[in-house]
Amino acid sequence: MALGCAAASAQPKLSQDNIPEIVSALSTEQKACLVVGFNSGCEGYDPGIPGTGGITYPIPQFGIPSIVMMDGPVGVRLESDWKDGKGPVHFMTSFPTGLLTAASWDRTVAYKLGQGIAEECLSVGADVILGPGMNLLRNPLCGRNFEYFSEDPLLSGSIAAAYVNGVQDKGVGTSVKHFAANNQEVNRLDADSRLDTRALRELYVRGFEICLRESSPWTLMASYNMLNGTYTQESHELLTDILRGDFGYEGLVVTDWTGKRNTPAQVHAGCDLFMGGMKVQTEHILQSIENGSLAIEDLDRAVTKVLELIVKTPAFRGNNPDYQPDLVSHAKLARELACEGMVLMKNNETLPLQPCRAALFGVHSYDLIPGGNGAAFIECPPVVQVYDGLKDAGFSLDDGLKRLYDGYAAFAAADVALNHKIPVHVGKAQKSELEITFDLIKSVEKTSDVAVITLGRVSGEARDRSLSKEFFFSKEEVDLVKNVCDVFHAAGKKVAVVLNICGAVDTESWSNYPDAILCAWLPGEEGGHSIADVMTGKVNPSGRLPMSFPLDYFDFAGAFDFPYEFKGTRANESAAHPERRGMDPKNISFTDYVESVFVGYRDLFTAGKSAAYPFGFGLSYTRFIYSDIEISQSGENVELDVTVTNVGQVAGKDALGIYVQAPLGRFERKPLCELRAFGKTALLEHGQSEKMHFTIPLRDLASFNSELSRWEVAEGKYVFRFGADNSNPFVTKAFKLSTPRNYPVRRACEPKNK
Repeated sequence: MALGCAAASAQPKLSQDNIPEIVSALSTEQKACLVVGFNSGCEGYDPGIPGTGGITYPIPQFGIPSIVMMDGPVGVRLESDWKDGKGPVHFMTSFPTGLLTAASWDRTVAYKLGQGIAEECLSVGADVILGPGMNLLRNPLCGRNFEYFSEDPLLSGSIAAAYVNGVQDKGVGTSVKHFAANNQEVNRLDADSRLDTRALRELYVRGFEICLRESSPWTLMASYNMLNGTYTQESHELLTDILRGDFGYEGLVVTDWTGKRNTPAQVHAGCDLFMGGMKVQTEHILQSIENGSLAIEDLDRAVTKVLELIVKTPAFRGNNPDYQPDLVSHAKLARELACEGMVLMKNNETLPLQPCRAALFGVHSYDLIPGGNGAAFIECPPVVQVYDGLKDAGFSLDDGLKRLYDGYAAFAAADVALNHKIPVHVGKAQKSELEITFDLIKSVEKTSDVAVITLGRVSGEARDRSLSKEFFFSKEEVDLVKNVCDVFHAAGKKVAVVLNICGAVDTESWSNYPDAILCAWLPGEEGGHSIADVMTGKVNPSGRLPMSFPLDYFDFAGAFDFPYEFKGTRANESAAHPERRGMDPKNISFTDYVESVFVGYRDLFTAGKSAAYPFGFGLSYTRFIYSDIEISQSGENVELDVTVTNVGQVAGKDALGIYVQAPLGRFERKPLCELRAFGKTALLEHGQSEKMHFTIPLRDLASFNSELSRWEVAEGKYVFRFGADNSNPFVTKAFKLSTPRNYPVRRACEPKNK
């Protein structure tokens, strides 16, 4: 029987105004129940929604309902077998992934994404969406990079904040995750992320800090992993001193779906809600209160946070059972948003294309990957294929290739399911590429004006990508690109490659062959239409890379300090027996962040290394120039103005990044280039200009002094670079700061206005 649920007479009912009274009225048993997720072993458990991530414990006599938390960050993940008419909808919208959203460099795109997801949450009775995921892209092989946003904390934090605001403006909660330094999936439950305080502050919690500054997420999720030897869920320094003290966070901290650990230590550290919830956790809390190892004040704090969350939710306000999402409009929204984040990486007078006879090669031209696997996997309506999108746009396509690839895709799916049995944590396994003969390519070329090749990569929760098999393209894939290009180029015809990918991939082995490369990421259910919209010029591409594509994986300073060739099959296993995986405990039981703050472009630019495609890179069908740049100081802020003018022939949007090189001050080394502001213009016609204004707080120009525990802004010359691509800035202007600034951190016990 459930603990602490005996009926009581004349009990107060929960409201927004009487939470302290409710906390005082609850028994210790009821409090312990309330902070532990309502699990399937409890009497009366009824999640209500197939695929529910978890629900909280109800106490009806106090008017406290259960609330529903749902995966995932890019849509509402229902169980795949929910197709019998029991719910208001059979499928939910598969929106573009987080990486594509960040590639838009546009907060409005993230806000619209959040709005669409919130509407679908309301339609099924979900109160909190478990997103956005916003861990830093420390390494291009992390399996969940597609869910996340960027290798830069400013881009990550601001895009996450816009997503949060979009969801919560509809009255649904968010859970920003995973706090903190959860940058690999291999042994993710127990791996120890070992990093210095400066890197933690400037990169790995900085994005969360920016998100909290620009939004107010109802919940924040503490990650699975250890941080410098302590589980993040048990770190008082991380969850109380930094999160609540320095960042001023006032919402609820929920654990990732961990199971029992040292529950009292987690409560004391600052965790408020334990999901998905186990009876033993409730019992552990009660035992700890009884023996004095856990203070009742800590439990009361957690209970208060849970109640403060509940009173905000649709479950408490009263769900509208007649609310239905407009899935047709949401499909249109998914199509629109995907276009905004696609990145044109190469264009040799090839795109945009006019409707013509086209030959589509590559299995993913006919079996597009809309999203990744795991918590972000969405069961959606039929995906619009690249074939469908181009055909709807007026192209005449080779149907013989379609029959070949459709048949192969069916075989490949069966081969994976029955023969090779590739393990996937919710979702679908990657299909290998079909080898196409030279004779077939020659035959198809004779009746085609252009060739389009789609190359795909998928990844997901609970496993990281392999360097040799998933970062690099296979021999069949590279041969396909080379052979198609050889045949079509010999006939004077163009070839375009579409990258349907989950993150950075090798491009050096093949990118010199095609005439155009469009990075479409994992674009959601309408991906084929979005790709066609960009390839035909209906939409002028304005996406910019949110991470670096290296010339060589090992160009990254921390490349060796990642499980880049993990041999095991279950990334969630404990590190107790690393010999079973054929690897050293290094990068499994622990990972050293040897690169410190020199991650991604910060490392490449400072070390003078070229990238295949640098952070911020993205081409357009038009051209922009920057002028009338003004920089001034106003109190504790730097004010910047810049005019962006479209000097090309077609309308387009420009994503502008402002990068800063700061003087060293007390530090031996600093990155030579760091993103400090970004924005995107409206659609500008030929000759049209937009004046953009940016305010950069001086503290945002600071570096973190670990010894003195403060942010320091050095005096001297600051070099500002204006342009989307940090390695080739369009305009540079210097600004001198004559007086240094120091900003000490604030602890939880100190007043907020200190």
